[in-house]
Amino acid sequence: MNLPNLLTLLRIFFVPLLVVALVQDDFGLRLLGFPIANEFLALAIFLAAATTDLLDGYLARRWKQVTTVGTLLDPVADKLLISAALISLVQVRMVPGWIAILIVGREFAVTGLRGIAAAEGLTIQASDLGKTKMVTQVIAISLMLLAIHDKQWLGAAMLWMYGVAFFGIASAIQYFVKFWGALDERIKLRRRRELLLLERRRKRSERASMVKAQTATGR
Repeated sequence: MNLPNLLTLLRIFFVPLLVVALVQDDFGLRLLGFPIANEFLALAIFLAAATTDLLDGYLARRWKQVTTVGTLLDPVADKLLISAALISLVQVRMVPGWIAILIVGREFAVTGLRGIAAAEGLTIQASDLGKTKMVTQVIAISLMLLAIHDKQWLGAAMLWMYGVAFFGIASAIQYFVKFWGALDERIKLRRRRELLLLERRRKRSERASMVKAQTATGR
């Protein structure tokens, strides 16, 4: 277990802490005797988790420690973090439910596409739109957490949240347009090969049956 993978696991560990800090009214911490507001605690947890997202990828590439476990866990950790934050914000009535459903649904759709692509030997790299979407998500959720404490941030937070929805849909469309054609061609090619193999086996079976019949007749 290398450091980048430990950072990814740490990001997953942050998820329940973020949810508790957001939705549990009786949860709180004190620093030097002073209480810390739950929204500020949630913001600190969220930003710390987002920082691990940047750091684990950078360290894995720099130290050449890219592993299969890390490659699989990293997107899962990202989606858990963002989904947990959005659902918790819906719970505290800061984000409309339809926006959360749209963003989380987009993540599941792209994850499904990645899974199908991986099964066909294709790798879907993050696009520029996808990277923009991730940065927009961090800014939007951070502003929304600030808006819990000070409603003056709510307008800017909602504007960024609409940006998340826009970039999320745009990047999902880009992924599907770019890779669905390649996936479709690979699947069709594999099916044709399977049909040809079945046809060859059928013909060999028929020839073997004819040989047996001719041998029996000769006897």
